[in-house]
Amino acid sequence: MVHIFQKKRFLVDYLSNFVDMHNHILPGIDDGAANPEEAINLLKGFGELGISRFIATPHIMTNLYPNTRATIQASLQVLENALLEEGIKNISIEVAAEHMIDDDFIGKISNAEELSIRDNYLLVEMSYLQPPLNFQEAIIKVASKGYYPVLAHPERYMFLHRRLHKYKQYKERGILLQLNLLSLGDYYGKEVQKIAFKLLDDGLIDFIASDIHNERQLDTLKELRIPERKLRQVLPIIGSTIETFY
Repeated sequence: MVHIFQKKRFLVDYLSNFVDMHNHILPGIDDGAANPEEAINLLKGFGELGISRFIATPHIMTNLYPNTRATIQASLQVLENALLEEGIKNISIEVAAEHMIDDDFIGKISNAEELSIRDNYLLVEMSYLQPPLNFQEAIIKVASKGYYPVLAHPERYMFLHRRLHKYKQYKERGILLQLNLLSLGDYYGKEVQKIAFKLLDDGLIDFIASDIHNERQLDTLKELRIPERKLRQVLPIIGSTIETFY
């Protein structure tokens, strides 16, 4: 029996000490925080939720955000200097990247230009509209370097919504799946939320993260409420994310 009036809980009440392993808080480097001031405001907003540990993952996307290890480290330094000037302490920020699987992806991995999460995980993404032609080769290349490939926000790839069997195939090939917190609401649309819930029901999600780019998204997250049944599915994933990346 479906209970239409399930009690809902504010998700942020369960994010204290969370480790956000996918976000765009580094300033002036992609479509995330535009400058140090915006980055600081985001960090303060996260701090109100009890979140102070971050793995910043700016885009590496050849034609749009051609970031490198050097540009990402430079942006981190700018943010750390701003934090010192503000007297903000007790924030941990590591850097990695969200790698677009594009025509240059395999070459970047071959030339050791990737930025992994710790030494174990490589965060990847693809077009929302169609799969890259080199997807299989790319995943094999990632694994050959000793990484676990982590596919960012699988619920948002529209072409997969008509091919749900692909998610299980990805898992069988060793691809880990990272859900966006905002996908648990309707921020990206009802269809994305539906797929997010489906992936939770099928036990396919490994990690969860904010993928926050701006204060508007953070404000939306603060107001996000989800049914208790979904919360029970999400809490172990929050715990696993903390345990893996703390």
